[in-house]
Amino acid sequence: MSEQQTTTSALLRVENLSVSFKGENKQFIETVKGISFEIPPNTTVALVGESGSGKSVTSLATMGLLPVGQSRIAEQSKIIFEGIDLLSLPPKKMREMCGKEIAMIFQEPMSSLNPVFTVGDQIAEILRLHLNMGRKQARQRALELLKEVGIPSPETKIDAFPSQLSGGQQQRVMIAMAIACEPKLLIADEPTTALDVTIQKQILDLLEDLRKRRQMSMLFITHDLALVSEIADEVIVMRHGEIREQGLAKDVLEHPKDAYTKALLMCRPQLSHRPYRLPMISDFMKREGDQWVEAQNLSEANRAERSRGLVGDEEIILEVQDLKKSFYSRKGLFGKDEFKAVKGASFKLAKGKTLGLVGESGSGKTTIGLLLMRLQESTGGKALFEGKDILAMSEKEFAQYQRKIQIIFQNPYASLNPRFTVGQILMEPMQVHHIGANDAERKKMALELLERVSLPAQAFDRYPHEFSGGQRQRIAIARCLTLKPEILICDESVSALDVSVQAQVLNLLQDLQDEFGLSYIFISHDLSVVKYISDQIMVMNHGDIVEIENSDELYRAPKHEYTKRLLSAIPQGSIEHIG
Repeated sequence: MSEQQTTTSALLRVENLSVSFKGENKQFIETVKGISFEIPPNTTVALVGESGSGKSVTSLATMGLLPVGQSRIAEQSKIIFEGIDLLSLPPKKMREMCGKEIAMIFQEPMSSLNPVFTVGDQIAEILRLHLNMGRKQARQRALELLKEVGIPSPETKIDAFPSQLSGGQQQRVMIAMAIACEPKLLIADEPTTALDVTIQKQILDLLEDLRKRRQMSMLFITHDLALVSEIADEVIVMRHGEIREQGLAKDVLEHPKDAYTKALLMCRPQLSHRPYRLPMISDFMKREGDQWVEAQNLSEANRAERSRGLVGDEEIILEVQDLKKSFYSRKGLFGKDEFKAVKGASFKLAKGKTLGLVGESGSGKTTIGLLLMRLQESTGGKALFEGKDILAMSEKEFAQYQRKIQIIFQNPYASLNPRFTVGQILMEPMQVHHIGANDAERKKMALELLERVSLPAQAFDRYPHEFSGGQRQRIAIARCLTLKPEILICDESVSALDVSVQAQVLNLLQDLQDEFGLSYIFISHDLSVVKYISDQIMVMNHGDIVEIENSDELYRAPKHEYTKRLLSAIPQGSIEHIG
């Protein structure tokens, strides 16, 4: 294919893009199926879809970053930037274009930043490579860029390594690297997914401010339609490699035409109401042959409001008194520094109810969960379960209570043993705690649990890598249920999931609570999800509990300034008219 010059009013125009990847049988499978769209100058276009929709593949194709030999782009495909078909460029010319004219911010900064080089060196490398700056000039420009993206104390941070920065600061460094050569198009691939709501808002505001000041265009890739209303002028909705709907962001969000767009909007918990059950994709679409067609199957449970909150006379299953945790680091030759992660936390968990635990990174919320599981040792306080302090028990005594308090971790990829089958994963805790008379009885119980979390019996003999993220989280939940716990600690257990899968897991947790009377401590930075599932919410800041209140009351009239700041950062997407 030869380099082609065209005239267009769009900064970037994608025409009939089809991308295929080599499958297990060496055959190429089409993952992006002939999509076309445009990005006008000085405009933010949001590309929205769930995992597997093809949105990230589209961005990688634009940047020339698809794996060689494992992928191929159809001959009729074109990606035209300022009149030049990027797919016709030789590799050297493509490298010059990408990084200078087009830049990309990746989702996970810690896997994108080199851990053995300072952030200043990494920014300077781009400037020296693309703009031929000298070392001194590049360092000075790197310092200016760190100031521009809001890094505190940039004169110090320029010599810091990525591991010495917070997640939000790492993402700001990635943004500084991306804008270093003043690109005309910035591609942001899920840049706020793992960030706290306040840091997320800061990054969104920074990106929009930079776009306006530098007169860039931006392709903002996300799975969360709530973010689109905050930043995008236009939106493109993708599913299974195809574009389902595109148009002005206001039109698509307020008057969606496609059933899938409606489903995405409705799956996400809303602040204004709490349905008894969250709608799922299957409530809006059904499969007929090879096609998905619209099917309005919203039930009364999807429309009815669920009541939440405490009245004050509930049975208390867990009482935490003045819980403390400090970490120590060496200072000088003989001294040490103390970091107080939890500073005397006191709270109660009602039986059969959910206590939401929110706060920014470093607030101490995850530390509380680990302390209650005795995965970290407390430095003070009590945790009374059935009237006994589980923190003061011997290991042998605590083993009797351990099965009653279980934790679901954020990352099901890391928390499931990849060498065990699902059956082994479920049966192991039963064997350790002597549940069931023999393995035949344990297998029967494991199969019943798989059915309970909506997984097929065939999953018993399969390995974790054969399942999606949402299915792995169901397996993790089933593993907790093998011990018939009374308290489940959910540590960011739905934060990494697509909105439709998140809805399925939240419905499952609610079903289990309704059926078994489980009590939850639900830790999350997603304040919409916390409001949906919590009866009471505890807000933490720098190790202190700053507010505890019934969820509806806290969102209606927050008392503490920190709580007000958290709530003000929630993306405000309006979908009240749908359904």
